[in-house]
Amino acid sequence: MRNVMISPSILDSDFSEIKATIKMLNGVQAEFIHFDVMDGNFVPAITFGPKIMKPLRPLTKAVFDTHLMINNPDKYADLFMDAGADIVCVHQEAVRDMNAMIKQVRNRGKKIGVSIKPNTPSSVLYPYIEKLDLILVMSVEPGFGGQKFMEPMLGKVRDFRALIDKNKYNCLIEIDGGINKTNAHLAVEAGVDAIVAGSAIFGSADPAAAIRELRASFVKTC
Repeated sequence: MRNVMISPSILDSDFSEIKATIKMLNGVQAEFIHFDVMDGNFVPAITFGPKIMKPLRPLTKAVFDTHLMINNPDKYADLFMDAGADIVCVHQEAVRDMNAMIKQVRNRGKKIGVSIKPNTPSSVLYPYIEKLDLILVMSVEPGFGGQKFMEPMLGKVRDFRALIDKNKYNCLIEIDGGINKTNAHLAVEAGVDAIVAGSAIFGSADPAAAIRELRASFVKTC
């Protein structure tokens, strides 16, 4: 039985109430907190940098799941690790030297993840998978919240699940994009270990209840 974790994406939260949001996430025992970092180049949108993350680090013991949707992530990864990132997830499409990127993060004692866009085949990560701590499958085009879940992306999850289980790799599978209480069980059935959700949680009048409902929607599937 897998312990499937929820990684609420605070990009969709009310930043004027960010301390209250972190307190709420502590209360519902969110295992991860997802930071969507966008640079306006790799993706069209711009979000936040390490200065937003750093003051939040003392407020929670949750894993800071940091998704760098940026060009040249090797230039900025250390800034996010300094600010408290536990997992640094870069995009395969933005990395020039993946082995060097993995080494950079691992040398800091942090965990390394790699994400792929919907049009990128799962096979591009096969040469690196045994060195990774996390694979993030995008089930929408990265850059904007609130998009519709691309169910065909579950095929990638199944591919990675089979490869990880066969070789007993110590690598989590995460999915991000359009996940809500009506489809989360499909991702869990396919083999994910962690679910990122943003608008499904923070678009609710009661985000804490939304997290509980999301967890209840797949708990029997684990």
